[in-house]
Amino acid sequence: MILVTGGAGFIGGNFVLDWLAQSGEPIVNVDKLTYAGNLETLASLNGNPGHIFVQADIGDRTVLDALLAQHKPRAVVNFAAESHVDRSIHGPEDFIQTNVMGTFRLLEAVRQYWSALAAPEKEAFRFLHVSTDEVYGSLSKTDPAFAETNRYEPNSPYSASKAASDHLVRAWHHTYGLPVVTTNCSNNYGPYHFPEKLIPLMIVNALAGKPLPVYGDGMQIRDWLYVKDHCSAIRRVLEAGSLGDTYNVGGWNEKPNIEIVNTVCALLDELRPKADGGSYASQITYVTDRPGHDRRYAIDARKLERELGWKPAETFESGIRKTVQWYLDNSDWVANVQSGAYRDWVGKQYGATAHAADATTGQQVSA
Repeated sequence: MILVTGGAGFIGGNFVLDWLAQSGEPIVNVDKLTYAGNLETLASLNGNPGHIFVQADIGDRTVLDALLAQHKPRAVVNFAAESHVDRSIHGPEDFIQTNVMGTFRLLEAVRQYWSALAAPEKEAFRFLHVSTDEVYGSLSKTDPAFAETNRYEPNSPYSASKAASDHLVRAWHHTYGLPVVTTNCSNNYGPYHFPEKLIPLMIVNALAGKPLPVYGDGMQIRDWLYVKDHCSAIRRVLEAGSLGDTYNVGGWNEKPNIEIVNTVCALLDELRPKADGGSYASQITYVTDRPGHDRRYAIDARKLERELGWKPAETFESGIRKTVQWYLDNSDWVANVQSGAYRDWVGKQYGATAHAADATTGQQVSA
C-alpha cells in the first residue's frame, strides 16, 4: 500500500491511473478537491478495490494520523500543492497554507508514523516529494539548464512556497533521518490537464472560436515533459532513488510558448479542420505579460538517466499529438471541469475585457 496526496489533480491523477494499471499495489488517495482536483479523472477506478479515495486536506493532522495508522503505507508520494503562478500572485496566502504549512504537517504526521515502525518497515519506507523547476528561478538564453546543484532563486509566490516545501523536506531528512527523495520537474502536459494552463487552454479556446492569449512576445521558453513520462520517473525514483537526494525530471524539449501555440493550431488544423478552411492560428492574440514572468526554464535530467536509467519515452511531437487527440476525444471531461468558479477566476485575472470576451483568456504556463 502507498499513500498519495493530491491524487485527483493533473499529475497526481495520471500517476494514480498509471500506478494501478501497472501494479497490483493499492493506493490511498488523499485530495482536498479544490478547483483543480477532479474525481472525473479517476472515474475509470470506480469500484476498483485497489483505489481508496479520501477527501481531506494535507494540513489536517487528525485525518493524516488516522489514515497512516489504518493503512500502514510503505511510502508516501506528495503531489498536493497549489500550483498556479497567476493565482499565487492574486492570492499568495493559499499557497503558503498548502505548500508550506500543509507540507510541514504532512511531514510531521509521516515522521511520527515512520518513527514507530518496526526496523525492517522503517528501513524500507520512503517519502517522495514532487516539486518544480520554478524553484531555481529564471535562465537567460545562454545559461546552462538547471542542475540539481543550482541555487534556489524563486521569483513568484508559487515558486517561493514550493522552494520552502523543498527545504522542509530536506531538513526533515537531515534532522530526523526521515527517508525522503525529491523530484523537480519541468512543465508537464498531457491528458486531464486543467484548462487554465497553456496547452489545454489553447485547444479549448481554439475549438470554441475564442482568442488564443499569448503573454508578452510569446518567447518565454519552457522545457516540456509528457505527464506519463513524469509518472514513470517518479516510480523509478521511488524504487531506487538515493535517500535525501534530488532528481530533476525533464523532457529535453525546450520551446518558446508561441511555438507551442502554433504547433497546437497546426494539429487542430489537421485533426479538426475549421469549417471555413482557415487556420486556428488566426485566433492568436497577444496580451499584457504577467508580473515577474520568468523568461526561460530548462532541466538537465542527466543525473536521473545516469544513476537510475530513466529517459522520457515521448518526443514532444509524439506527446503533443496524443494530447491534442485526447482533448478532442474527451470534450465531456473538458466541459465538466469548466465550472462557474473557473470562469469567475478568469474574469478576475483579466478583468472586464475577459468578461466581454466570454472569459477567453487564462493562465499560460506553470509547471
